[in-house]
Amino acid sequence: MTEPAADPLHDELSAAGFFVLGRFRPQPADQLPDLADGRPVKSVLMVANAGPDLWDRFSRSPEFADGLADPLDRYTKRCLLGIASNADLEPLFPFEGPPYHPFQKWARRAADLSQSPLGVLVSPIFGPWLGLRAALLSPQDLSDPIHLPGEGPCPTCDEKPCIAACPVGAIDAKRGYDATLCSAHLAQIGSSPCWSGCLSRSKCPHGQSFAPPPDQARFHMKAFLALMPSTAVKP
Repeated sequence: MTEPAADPLHDELSAAGFFVLGRFRPQPADQLPDLADGRPVKSVLMVANAGPDLWDRFSRSPEFADGLADPLDRYTKRCLLGIASNADLEPLFPFEGPPYHPFQKWARRAADLSQSPLGVLVSPIFGPWLGLRAALLSPQDLSDPIHLPGEGPCPTCDEKPCIAACPVGAIDAKRGYDATLCSAHLAQIGSSPCWSGCLSRSKCPHGQSFAPPPDQARFHMKAFLALMPSTAVKP
């Protein structure tokens, strides 16, 4: 669910490569902190990206070229802090903490999503290519009409092609995703097709038009390996 084109917030987010996935009115179980000035949060807007838009902007940004750590996180923070300030919103980021907030839980409160065997959320529109970038907290009630999200597509997917597609069996219906096995494969075989985009995600029948181009996929794979212990990036 995206915001109307006439919405100034939509325009600013779109110019930076983001969009509002959905919004919800928080309840105590959502564990939302108060705003910095002590006001309660009355609406949460979940900011995401999918497809090439964010990559197109980010790959031309100063953060991408400066050689410092965490360029995408820094680009995201710079853009969204400015946008949030203009709209009387306060951002929370999934890459900052502690405390680390339940972003997947919040996203499922805002949009039709299901958790896949890979551990990522899957949308009937964007498939498994959705990136959660921030939660924008508002002191105003912006949730009317309230979207009551349904379940995403995974529970009704009988074939689950994502599981069979992994060349090293890192995806299992019961065990879930084995990040250690996945990262070891990537680190040892620099020419693996996985470097051009996760083969399991690519087999999901939903959102295939939002799959990243090879250079974007390689950037994310390198960032993933950098987080894993005892791996070395070959490419």
